[in-house]
Amino acid sequence: MAKKIQAIRGMNDCLPTQSPLWQKLENTVKNVISAYGYNEVRMPIVEMTHLFSRAIGEVTDVVEKEMYTFEDRNGDSLTLRPEGTAGCVRSCIENSLINRDEQRLWYMGPMFRHERPQKGRYRQFHQCGVEVFGLEGPDVDAELIMMTARLWRELGIDKHVRLELNSIGSLEDRANYRTALIEFLEQHIDILDDDCKRRMHTNPLRVLDTKNPDVQAILGDAPRLSDYLGEESKEHFTGLCELLDAAGIEYTVNERLVRGLDYYNRTVFEWITESLGAQGTVCGGGRYDGLVEQLGGKATPAVGFAMGLERLVLMLETLELTDVRRSVDVYMVTAGEGTMLAGMKLAETLREQVPGLRVMSHFGGGNFKKQFKRADKVGAAVALVLGENEVADNTVVVKDLIGGTQDTLSQADVVAKLAELV
Repeated sequence: MAKKIQAIRGMNDCLPTQSPLWQKLENTVKNVISAYGYNEVRMPIVEMTHLFSRAIGEVTDVVEKEMYTFEDRNGDSLTLRPEGTAGCVRSCIENSLINRDEQRLWYMGPMFRHERPQKGRYRQFHQCGVEVFGLEGPDVDAELIMMTARLWRELGIDKHVRLELNSIGSLEDRANYRTALIEFLEQHIDILDDDCKRRMHTNPLRVLDTKNPDVQAILGDAPRLSDYLGEESKEHFTGLCELLDAAGIEYTVNERLVRGLDYYNRTVFEWITESLGAQGTVCGGGRYDGLVEQLGGKATPAVGFAMGLERLVLMLETLELTDVRRSVDVYMVTAGEGTMLAGMKLAETLREQVPGLRVMSHFGGGNFKKQFKRADKVGAAVALVLGENEVADNTVVVKDLIGGTQDTLSQADVVAKLAELV
């Protein structure tokens, strides 16, 4: 017997029993984002490797340890996308979208990172991202946060997430802070682990994001980034906080929040939950005003966020918010000469006249008992029964599989009856 081929570790199937909840989440996300007038963009899964090394930063875990990178037959270094912002910026530059007008975009799809698989963190994972180009005020930052807050309400998880917010200032602000932070870290070099020592001179702000408890303990005495913010950065952050206050959105200012990618500036934020056990981020984002120019485009202010769909699915499951629409509304049961074709024709009529109605026809023969058992198994709410008498009379038996009642209706009347299921 041939050896079974298994999926790659950390890259999982989404089975028919799981996909309805995914569809519910994805549809809710799309509806909320569309309500704000944003347009979808679809980028390739594979990009040139240097796109990510330039955008994300050479000294990041993503670029150093986690990217799926390979050479193609031409010797070009290609990478499966580990995140969406860099590809979205590349697309906007290449297709001259940014030069024409402001852009408010969103995308959804798989991303890839080679890290240790664990619950809610996989090697192929799925994100929805939103990116805005050409607007520099705190008003659009606030709208993105309001958008995510609306999504949590729509999903029913708003009581289980909290918002953390910070400003990491401009490049000039951070350069001044960087000097002070390095001086502080050098005084505690004996406590720093190898990762922190390596980052201390290449990307010292990432040390603030360390999970090492010994290093965290000393960071309470580290210089505060807020003390190094220029007036423009302070005004931008104050304006954002005022807009969120007016909108009734609660938040905590976390001065150690820096986000994991190098391209961020000014606003950074994360939505965090404790519902998945260990503290986890379900959505994060912020400003990246320098990234478009860094990747070869015209200097353009930009802001966005990304959310992990696996973690949101896990939250819905953990909080038992898994009610989804049935995959089948109506099951067509037929028995007798000429009933199969009549049933298929009626099913097509119903699909045409009741958009959105999900009708499954029984195939493979079998008596009524077998067919009703199958209808129950697929979760249908109603069975339509056609025998030879019903075909001759142009009627159909409508059996309520939930309440147990049944009626015989004309095939014309059954359309109005089943429209109630949609």
